[in-house]
Amino acid sequence: MRISTGQFYESSAANYQKNFANVVKSSEEASSLVRVNTAADDPVGASRLLQLGQQASMLDQYEANATTIKGTLGTAEAVMTSINNVLQRAKELAVSAGNAGYTDSDRQATASELGQIEEQLLSLMNSKDENGKYIFAGSKGDTVPFTRNDDGTYAYNGDQVTLDLAIGDNMKMATNTTGWEAFQQAVNTSRSQVTMTAPAVNDNRVVLSNGQVSSNVSYNSKFRSGEPYSVSFVSGTQLKITDSAGNDVTAEASQGGAFDPASTAGQTVSFRGVDLTLNINLQAGDVPGTVLPGHTFTLAAKPDTFTGTRSPGNPSSAQITGSSVTNSTDYKASFPTGSAVMKFTSATAFDLYAAPLTADSKPVSSGTVVAGVATASGVSFNISGTPAANDQFSIAVNTHETQNILDSVNQLKNVLNTPTNGNALAIQQLQAGLASGLGNLASGTDQLSSAISSVGGRGSSLMTQSDTNQSLVLANAQTQSSIRDSDPAEVMTRLTLQQTMLQASQLAFSKIAQLGLFNKI
Repeated sequence: MRISTGQFYESSAANYQKNFANVVKSSEEASSLVRVNTAADDPVGASRLLQLGQQASMLDQYEANATTIKGTLGTAEAVMTSINNVLQRAKELAVSAGNAGYTDSDRQATASELGQIEEQLLSLMNSKDENGKYIFAGSKGDTVPFTRNDDGTYAYNGDQVTLDLAIGDNMKMATNTTGWEAFQQAVNTSRSQVTMTAPAVNDNRVVLSNGQVSSNVSYNSKFRSGEPYSVSFVSGTQLKITDSAGNDVTAEASQGGAFDPASTAGQTVSFRGVDLTLNINLQAGDVPGTVLPGHTFTLAAKPDTFTGTRSPGNPSSAQITGSSVTNSTDYKASFPTGSAVMKFTSATAFDLYAAPLTADSKPVSSGTVVAGVATASGVSFNISGTPAANDQFSIAVNTHETQNILDSVNQLKNVLNTPTNGNALAIQQLQAGLASGLGNLASGTDQLSSAISSVGGRGSSLMTQSDTNQSLVLANAQTQSSIRDSDPAEVMTRLTLQQTMLQASQLAFSKIAQLGLFNKI
């Protein structure tokens, strides 16, 4: 076979260029020890590297989120721990105020310290983070979470939304603890009330406390279904309790409703999750079996209360001055739970909406103002002044199921500020108020402890997930390295072989080039 000179030179040049390119590429690989620089180097490997790179970026973001959460949880836990310490001091003051040797002045001094504790709690519960956002306001970081109402009670202005960040492929974690969760949902142990119905003129021989909820389960499952109850004295040592249907349920009371009028310890009655304290105040010459029968009380849960607040932009100066449930059936059937908005369409006509009011909200009921009273969904509101069209009022509903810890401290302070002047009845009311305050402080502390435990649990889960993410980071880096990086020994061996081949091709070209006919002339 004959090979032309042109073909020889073309073939030799192509072979030389191929070997030279291989040497250059291997030299660069030996220098960088990177095997895959472009998809052309290894299409499958490059695709896998792209996936691993995306995973690495997500792992970096998870680590950044974990660092953020760790910081916010630490801040929240520190503030809540301080609040818990303050509440412990409030409990100590409440216990000491029950000392029989305390005078009115001593209790008022204690109340003064409780007032300072109240202000300290309000300040702590409105704490901000390093970014100037309120810690316990939920997603409304720019809104002051807790404010004092005109009547001395407190309102929560935040929401119940947690701000979640991803810390794993299938795991998110809340960065915050809402004030609703930590401070608003403490069980109110003083949510029952007693009203004397007979005799018509109170002779002060019998005082029955409003009661303390000792078992939330029994209270909700049994007490609420039978209220209101009638508690009557049938003898000097026996109570009779009947439910709303007239059924005798005395057997469910401790000691079957029996009490000892001569013993303070024997004047406590427990009934369907509520502890009631009797205070028998017999006068000289009284015979218990003669003077106690005929005393009757009504026992029931505290009725829901409402706080109406006018919107700042209202055209008129009309105010809601009072409210009460006038139709229990309508109230339970349609009144919005939590909060509502009353919006006037004229001076007398209005609509009631579930809060928050949005552009597509539908009214749950409508009505008109009659003689200064607006009735909506079974609740009557007293209106002072003449409303105007577009007036709006926010209606907060208090079911007394739970209570803000600020309200608990405030109520205890007011109890201690009320002088007894040595009056037996006033002292009994003081003791009942102290029992109520201690119960609600304990409930608030339990709720706060639960919130602190939640933070600790999230912190523990965060550490576990961070360790998992770190393991994934190491595995990702090793896998990328195995695909992308070169084996130094293999690269150097290949480079040496390619250099030898390049030299051989150069030598072969020079030798064969000398075989031309012109070299024989």
